[in-house]
Amino acid sequence: MRYRLLGSSGVRVSELALGTALFGVAPTAAEATAFVARAADAGINLIDTANSYGNQPRFDREGVPAAAQRESAEEIVGRAIAGRRDEFVLSTKVSEPVGDGPNDGSYDGGGLSRLHVMRLVERSLRRLRTDHIDIYYAHRPDPLTRIEDTLATFDLLIRQGKIRYYALSNYPGWRLAEAVLTARRLGLHEPVCHQIRYSLSRRDPEREMLPAGRHLGIDTVVFGALGGGLFAGDGRFRRYSGGARWGGPGHSAAELALAEHVVACSERWGTSSAQVALAWALSRPGIASVIVGPESVAEFEELLPAVDLQLGPDRIAELEAPAGPAADAPRPTAGSAPAR
Repeated sequence: MRYRLLGSSGVRVSELALGTALFGVAPTAAEATAFVARAADAGINLIDTANSYGNQPRFDREGVPAAAQRESAEEIVGRAIAGRRDEFVLSTKVSEPVGDGPNDGSYDGGGLSRLHVMRLVERSLRRLRTDHIDIYYAHRPDPLTRIEDTLATFDLLIRQGKIRYYALSNYPGWRLAEAVLTARRLGLHEPVCHQIRYSLSRRDPEREMLPAGRHLGIDTVVFGALGGGLFAGDGRFRRYSGGARWGGPGHSAAELALAEHVVACSERWGTSSAQVALAWALSRPGIASVIVGPESVAEFEELLPAVDLQLGPDRIAELEAPAGPAADAPRPTAGSAPAR
């Protein structure tokens, strides 16, 4: 495993990070501790979770206990890292809905109010069995809360020692710039990184998000680089693939055609489509780490060689050749609800 600096923080994070959105489903809660241990053995030191992962109905599947009977992903992660907390850079997120109350977070706003953040950070700390969170993400923008109030709240949490850094997730480029410039104007801590969905099939961040991050000196952490299983070989044909992993639609015909192209390239190059898709993401400028969410240890093992796969300019051009339209895909709206 190789490590990259996370912006100007001085913190080094593994090129691959362990995503936990499906913890409690795949892998099951019983399997998760061994899963985390294997990731640590492979050199992964960045674990990514959220207070809305694991035990929400959007993750329900046949043969798995219903959401109300499942633990949260944070609880499962907390148990899995017990006794080895300092081996990991632990990140979690706040703002998505975690209840039905008027101040329980929302996809449409209110989840980054001082009231909500201060309540939910305490719950996350308890579930994670730790006294601090290394990276605390604003899971998505909150149009109902002044950015000054949200940033001041994160700054307060840093000064209280409850979080070490804060970061942003799913922010369009202009909102990312607004947050960074506001923090600088007010003399507050700046976000340490930005997390976005980015893959060969979803290249729209190249228009605005990635250039904004590079201009502002904010590194990017990527999720969805495998397209929800699209580039994971036969994984694209599973029932729970693509957006279906979290209650959305499966893959489109155009996405499946792109996957066939990536599979054909990877077979000629003597590797797997999953490794190629991850290596492509890691080759993009400004990327600090790529989150993977394999559903079994066997799938995890198959992904690890991606960090040693170097794609030259000719191979990158060949991979990207049919992907032009994807780069012009419409941006998600502020109220959309991707898995991360």
